[in-house]
Amino acid sequence: MTKADLVEEVMEVIGPGVTKKDCALILEGFLSAAKRGLEKGEAIEIRGFGTLAVRKRKGRMARNPRTGEAVEVPARAVPVFKPSKHLRSQIERKVR
Repeated sequence: MTKADLVEEVMEVIGPGVTKKDCALILEGFLSAAKRGLEKGEAIEIRGFGTLAVRKRKGRMARNPRTGEAVEVPARAVPVFKPSKHLRSQIERKVR
């Protein structure tokens, strides 16, 4: 699903009173707010959907699979998503 598909879905849910352009602005505003929150290191919790957060990964030593040479992987921050119990159970029901 692309951002354009999400805009279409939001437009269908909201109804005929809102234009596609307005839905795109709403979605873009949400995504911008989420990005800013994650940049600040804040967790974003959406009840019934899940939590977006930033985790810090430690630096480590890895191996280049081609040469076998040891390579240092630096510490870094990565975004993570943890689905809510409600979302997980909904997906489970649909998959079965």
